[in-house]
Amino acid sequence: MSTRRRRVGVTALAVLAPVLVWLIADPMLGHRLRIADGEKTLDIGAVPVAVVALLASLSGWGLLAALERFGAPRARAIWTGAAVAVLTVSFLPFIGDGMDGGTRIFLASMHLAVAAVLIPGLRGRASAAEAGAPRA
Repeated sequence: MSTRRRRVGVTALAVLAPVLVWLIADPMLGHRLRIADGEKTLDIGAVPVAVVALLASLSGWGLLAALERFGAPRARAIWTGAAVAVLTVSFLPFIGDGMDGGTRIFLASMHLAVAAVLIPGLRGRASAAEAGAPRA
């Protein structure tokens, strides 16, 4: 399987993973994911969850592809460090006010679900044919 095909599949799974968490939280358990900001309340639905996961996935893929293309030594290691840093920073909003404990847990689970798919999936090794190795 080519790197591109594998990464397309990983991106699709990374979009699906948080949507599954949302399906468990909202329709199945009946916990509306809401964030309050003063007078405004934001209800988090499946579409925004999927769009944000898609944007994060494509951004991660783009950064990894750029590092690989421009020959950064240890591109995958650099990318993994950046991905873990972005994941860590993504948890900062959870320390603020405006959401209940259940919403924090489900949103954090969504972030972890995307990372659990993207980090190992995008950084996977190229196939032997792509790496130029002789076939056995």
